[in-house]
Amino acid sequence: MINASNVALSYGKRIIFKDVNIKFTPGNCYGLIGANGAGKSTFLKILAGEIEPDQGTVSVSPGNRIAVLSQDQFAFDDETVFNTVIRGHERVYELMAEREAIYAKTEFSEADGIRCGELEAEFGEINGYDAESEAAVLLSGLGISEELRQKRMKELDGGDKVRVLLAKALFGNPDILLMDEPTNHLNLKSIVWLEEFLSRFQNTVIIVSHDRHFLNQVCTHVADIDFGRIQVYAGNYDFWYQTSQLHLKQRESDKKKITAKANELKAFIQRFSANASKAKQATSRKNLLEKLTIEDMPVSSRKYPFIDFKPERPCGDIILEISGLGKEIDGVPILNNITLNVNKGGKIAFVGEDSLAKTTLFQILAGEMAPDSGSFRWGVTISPSYLPKENSCFFNNDLNLIEWLAQFSPEAEGQTFARGFLGKMLFSGEEAKKKTSVLSGGERVRCMLSKMMLSGSNALILDEPTNHLDLESITALNNGLISFPEVILFCSHDQQLVSSVADRIVEITPAGVIDRMMGFDEYLQNEEVSMIRQELCHGHQGEKGKGSTG
Repeated sequence: MINASNVALSYGKRIIFKDVNIKFTPGNCYGLIGANGAGKSTFLKILAGEIEPDQGTVSVSPGNRIAVLSQDQFAFDDETVFNTVIRGHERVYELMAEREAIYAKTEFSEADGIRCGELEAEFGEINGYDAESEAAVLLSGLGISEELRQKRMKELDGGDKVRVLLAKALFGNPDILLMDEPTNHLNLKSIVWLEEFLSRFQNTVIIVSHDRHFLNQVCTHVADIDFGRIQVYAGNYDFWYQTSQLHLKQRESDKKKITAKANELKAFIQRFSANASKAKQATSRKNLLEKLTIEDMPVSSRKYPFIDFKPERPCGDIILEISGLGKEIDGVPILNNITLNVNKGGKIAFVGEDSLAKTTLFQILAGEMAPDSGSFRWGVTISPSYLPKENSCFFNNDLNLIEWLAQFSPEAEGQTFARGFLGKMLFSGEEAKKKTSVLSGGERVRCMLSKMMLSGSNALILDEPTNHLDLESITALNNGLISFPEVILFCSHDQQLVSSVADRIVEITPAGVIDRMMGFDEYLQNEEVSMIRQELCHGHQGEKGKGSTG
């Protein structure tokens, strides 16, 4: 168990949180949520002992071991993948190293023998003999192949490093598990594996995540950072959202009732205070008014941007026709004979293991890249708008936000319109004068969404649109896409977004395309799709084999 007592933290005059009293108990998984800058990762670091609070204490039950999912991808660059995982339990790692050093000696002394006995006894007590098999199971579940396990961490790409670090955090059955964005860089298969792992995990888990589906699957409680404090709710993310909205509406309703009652009393007092026959009643109402307190509702750090895509015209009958599209990058086939037609009002989610394939297809459809083979044609009524995954080229300038957005605003509207629009996207006051060169990742995405909304397009192409966004912006985007009446082509690692928006799934595999008119949840459970995927994979491996032997 881990317990925070009277914890407070401020940066200058800004209070992050105060008087936090929370007990995190075994058997529960807590989702730590809050707006960007609310202090989620900071609080996780306080619990891990990496940051000291201004006041208060964090206590851990005696003998409990804390494991933390590290965000430092370079901390273990000189270690092998296998050793990095074992280091998730430092004592196991130390004992293994000492055992190996003694057994490697050419001459074995009596002292060495005694020490070996001590080491073997302790090694058994902490389940050291299961370490190798446990590490292998974790790495396999997270998609790290056997040939990678003896490589050094610096030889792995960023996605594989993150998965190894996740295996390190999970290794050795820690009593308290702290994880900051554990699903980042994980594919769907690895996320499902992690969800199942955590559902069986019997100890304490505290997670920061922007993945709503993941939070719904694993959380037994939600710890919400807002109003300068942390409130714990029983239930998953959806239950928290419904409960918090009800609480907010109730508080607003109570305030309106009290305000109306106060105004009624003030009006009576003002009208009859000089009237001798009503003086007693006026005095009585004065006393009532003094007792009536209207509490100022605390200002929430949680803000929802206004995201609403309005097409200038409806789509015609012909939307998009793709025929035999192919593309190689650096000699490697990325797209292979992609053929499909997009129907009117279609909401297509593109899925598949290779994110480069989806990005390449979107870049071709947006006119940013030419295919090597095949063709595509947009209908004459279609005006597509593209949200790329990588957007830095749009912000390599010295403009402030008002000037930047004014480029995409109607000419007659100008900077006044741009300032108002930015306010709805949470860039109010001085924020609207920030230079585009200093924007955070989430701020850039909100700017790109603003540009997209101003385009009036009737076909939206979005490549991982939730990257860098907080939960509030993701929710607003999700609602905006659900209400959009025309065509959407998109890919996203946010399973809830895909499940709630898409009515058609196109899976891009190295051997071809699987195309089904169904929602994502149905697609994941569809046995026919699973069989086709296996056949495509088997056929592709066979073709590779023929090629290599030829």
